[in-house]
Amino acid sequence: MKKCPYCKIQLEQSLLAGVEVDYCPRCYGLWFEEGELQWAKDEKDRNLRWLDIDLWKDAEKFRVSRGSKLCPADLMPLYEVRYADSKVKVDACNVCKGTWLDRSEFVQIIEYLREKGDHEALHHYAKDLAEELWEVFVGPEMLRDEILDFLTILKLLRYKFVAQHSALSQLMLSLPR
Repeated sequence: MKKCPYCKIQLEQSLLAGVEVDYCPRCYGLWFEEGELQWAKDEKDRNLRWLDIDLWKDAEKFRVSRGSKLCPADLMPLYEVRYADSKVKVDACNVCKGTWLDRSEFVQIIEYLREKGDHEALHHYAKDLAEELWEVFVGPEMLRDEILDFLTILKLLRYKFVAQHSALSQLMLSLPR
């Protein structure tokens, strides 16, 4: 029986972006077991599937949460960590790798990732494309998922190119095949 780290009441289950998550019916916080946050993000906006955030990558960003916030799954203290370079701070368990989001933080994460994705696609497209191509061969996700990530980047680049260079795009389309 999982309990809310704040309200200390039993969590209920619901579907969020196709993923079954636990939530608090009082404060509307969300509990994501390992991998579920990424799955929900990928399902919420398929154009974001290539943007994978590893909360455990930079240990210096962690700090033990103050108060009595305990992991809903294993009752260990939760660590507060910034979600990548966003302003969103999430609570994560270093034992089960689950993640607690306060109310509206999932929406804030999606908004942050959309902005980051737009910026990356406009300014770092060659680097991102090369990284995604490399991941097709080395992982860390399944081959099918890595190929889908690579194709998503290509699709986004095409959209961005057409939007930024509409005259050039029209010229290219009019060329004989």
